[in-house]
Amino acid sequence: MSAVKGILAIIGVAMILVGGLWALQGLDIIRWPASSFMLGDTTWTRNGVVLAVAGIFLVWFARKR
Repeated sequence: MSAVKGILAIIGVAMILVGGLWALQGLDIIRWPASSFMLGDTTWTRNGVVLAVAGIFLVWFARKR
């Protein structure tokens, strides 16, 4: 069972990182790549925050006993 929890934690961390990138691109703070369709689009800010929160929940769940 610990292997599954480790995998869930890794997936959760990846979700947090990708969600943060999406949110910052949506807020037009990170302009990478320069021609991304996500830049300045608040839909991606919302999607990124939702993904990051889901990742936080997944990491919390994986760290629970």
